[in-house]
Amino acid sequence: MLHDLGLQTPRQQRKRVGRGIGSGHGKTSGRGHKGAGSRSGHKNRVGFEGGQMPLIRRVAKRGFSNKQFATTVAEVNLKDLERVFEAGATVDLGALRQHGLASNGKISVRILGDGELTKQLTVHANHFSRSAEEKIVARGGRAIRTGHGEAAV
Repeated sequence: MLHDLGLQTPRQQRKRVGRGIGSGHGKTSGRGHKGAGSRSGHKNRVGFEGGQMPLIRRVAKRGFSNKQFATTVAEVNLKDLERVFEAGATVDLGALRQHGLASNGKISVRILGDGELTKQLTVHANHFSRSAEEKIVARGGRAIRTGHGEAAV
């Protein structure tokens, strides 16, 4: 009957502790004898191993990372420029961001030569692949190199 339909997922009842020796969870209520773990409010930090030297400190430190100093580069193919920009447009980091070809975290631009270019564009970038530069110039466009961090925003 409709009024008998309940929640179809089974629910596990919470463990009732401290209800006598016959329950199996009486007396110390599953907390053992004495020590911090038997007291209320006791919590161990993540990775605590009971005073034993933690794994993170037992294992040797190796290598290093220069990731925080890495330059983040927006790599853009000619086929993307062809698809997004009109003939005679100026392409720089700001324009690429506007059209969704470079995210805000990118600080330099690299133009790659995948695809064909049929439009005349003025492209400002930190780096051009040889094929990309040749294709841009072949269409009457300009490939202008900007220094690191100078890409027009």
